[in-house]
Amino acid sequence: MSDGTASFPWLVIRQDDSGNRYRVGRYATRAEAQKIADSLADRRHKQLYWVERIRPGGRGTRN
Repeated sequence: MSDGTASFPWLVIRQDDSGNRYRVGRYATRAEAQKIADSLADRRHKQLYWVERIRPGGRGTRN
């Protein structure tokens, strides 16, 4: 995989209260991604944050 997904396979995804989803960032480890998601969720906004791993082919899987 030459597009960088091998180096940064973990995504943080945000969903707002209207159901719109956005990629917040890509991270090298699940722990790093989870730390970011947790810190954003602690801000008590109505958005939902979660971590996904990029599968071969570029699609995320929810964890």
